Amino acid sequence: MEFSHYPVMITECIEGLRIVPGGIYVDGTMGGAGHSSEIARRLDGSGRLICIDRDEDAIKAGEDRLKEFGSKTVIVHDNYLNTPEVLRSLNIDGIDGMLLDLGVSSYQLDNEERGFSYRFDTPLDMRMDRRQSLDARAIVNEYPESDLYRVIRDYGEDRFAKNIAKHICEARRDHPIETTFELNEIIKNAIPARIRATGGHPSKRTFQAIRIECNRELEILKDSIDRIIDLLNPGGRLCIITFHSLEDRIVKTAFRNAQNPCTCPPSFPVCVCGRKSKGTVITGKPILPTPKELEENTRSQSAKLRIFEKCQDLG
Repeated sequence: MEFSHYPVMITECIEGLRIVPGGIYVDGTMGGAGHSSEIARRLDGSGRLICIDRDEDAIKAGEDRLKEFGSKTVIVHDNYLNTPEVLRSLNIDGIDGMLLDLGVSSYQLDNEERGFSYRFDTPLDMRMDRRQSLDARAIVNEYPESDLYRVIRDYGEDRFAKNIAKHICEARRDHPIETTFELNEIIKNAIPARIRATGGHPSKRTFQAIRIECNRELEILKDSIDRIIDLLNPGGRLCIITFHSLEDRIVKTAFRNAQNPCTCPPSFPVCVCGRKSKGTVITGKPILPTPKELEENTRSQSAKLRIFEKCQDLG
C-alpha cells in the first residue's frame, strides 16, 4: 500500500512558519512528506529541512518523494522527542521553524496490516514505530483492569470506560484477544444498545485510547514542546496541528506557559521569580481548516493549528 497523507492546512502551515529560503527547518512528523515537500520547495541552496518520523514506512516513502530536493533534505528515523539529539548529530545549533502534525496518518488508518482501525479485521498492533516491543495486543491482554480503565477513561474519554475494561478482562480469561474485530465485539457488548444506536462507532474512543497509550503520544508531546522552543532561533516558529482536545489542551497550555512563565502570586506588584518569556503565542484562537479543505478531506474536520514565535531579543 502506498504511503499517502493529505497535508492538513498546508497553506496555513507554510504561512505560519514564515519560511526564510536560507533557513533551517524541521518536520517532526514527516508522514507522507506532503508538508515536507512544500517546505523544501521554498528553500534555496543554503536552506535545510530535517524530516523526522518514527514509522519505517514513512521513512521509505519520504526518501522517494523528497529525492528531487537532494541535499536540502535530511531524513531521520526517530521520534520528534529526540529532536535536540538529532540536531546535535547534524551539528545544528538552532532552527528557524518546526512543524508537528500530530495523530495517526491516513496511511496508518487505512493499512489493514497495521491494526490501527476498527474497520478491518486484523491483528491488534497500533505501533507507529514497529521497533518497539509494546503493542495494542499486549495492552489489551496484559494490562490490569485498573490500568485499562484509566487508559480508556483518560485517553478515550469514554463514559463506559469501566464497563469496557471489565468486559475486556472477562473475555481474555478464556483466550487472548488477538484481532480488532474481537475487540470490537467486546466493546459493543459493554455499551448499552440504546447508546450504540444513536452514537458513532462504539470502538472509536477505546481504539484512540489504546493507540495513544501504545505510542505514548501525549507523554511525548508534553515532554517535547519546551525542548523544541529552546531550539528555535530568535523569531523562529513552532507550528503544531492537533486532532483532539487532549492534544490541543497540552499545546495550548505549553504555549501559554512559555509566553508567561511567571510563578509569582497574582498579588505580587512585580515579578520576583525571574522567569522570562520565551516568546509569543501567535494564535489566540487555533486556526481551523477552511470549508473547501473540509470538503476535500473529511479527516481535517477536528484539526487545529496553533503557532508559537520565539522572542526576537533573547537578552
